[in-house]
Amino acid sequence: MLHLIISTQSFVFLMLASFLAGFLDAIAGGGGLITIPAYLISGLPVHMVYACNKFASSCGTAIATLRYYRNKMVDIPVGLLAAAGAFVCSAIAAKIVLVLDAHTLKTMLLVILPVAAVITLINKNMGNDNHSDRFGKRKKYALSVLIGGLIGLYDGLFGPGTGTFALIAFCLILKYDMRTATGNAKFLNLASNCASLAVYILAGTVYWKVAIPAAVLNICGNYAGAGVAIKKGAAVIRKMLIVVIVLLFIKVIYDMFF
Repeated sequence: MLHLIISTQSFVFLMLASFLAGFLDAIAGGGGLITIPAYLISGLPVHMVYACNKFASSCGTAIATLRYYRNKMVDIPVGLLAAAGAFVCSAIAAKIVLVLDAHTLKTMLLVILPVAAVITLINKNMGNDNHSDRFGKRKKYALSVLIGGLIGLYDGLFGPGTGTFALIAFCLILKYDMRTATGNAKFLNLASNCASLAVYILAGTVYWKVAIPAAVLNICGNYAGAGVAIKKGAAVIRKMLIVVIVLLFIKVIYDMFF
């Protein structure tokens, strides 16, 4: 019974947050920066927060990925190899987390985020054109695994903004244009999301009465966001990247000092 867990006002707020998160996530990643706080504010238990968010974001990401694929903006072999690399390195990162304390991890992120922002701002031509064809297949696939590994390490160590850094990596390392890099990042994200979601479903922590409507709004947001990215291209994606990086920076500072 929904009203026994969250109020109607909280539910409406959560649905709006799900749409906005989907819109942002489809373009530059970072949707969880919006939905996780929204779920927590709604009063859901933490284990349900992550499970519901993962279900909604997985559904939304699937739609965005499909839309990018239909517009020939996803390199499937590259996405698959990157996903495989991410899976392996996420497991390695989990062990690293056991050694490093939380403060050290967040301090590292405070250095990484400004660097990512500077790279995005300085490289004004980053992602304008697709130069991935300069790589041979072997080198491209090897670099795809490297990207997946780097993103997997990031995901295992930090989590939020994984799709954002995947997008940047596909642009900087494999020289994809912003739109194709976003499509590849969605493919990588979809694979990792589904793996996590399976665990939550088996554990019975997905609260379907909230997760399903949130997924519907997240799908709508992802569909709309993918459309904007497809039509507007690098210019709008770059702007949204900066927005996500700033949000991540604020979140890390808040977690460290408040």
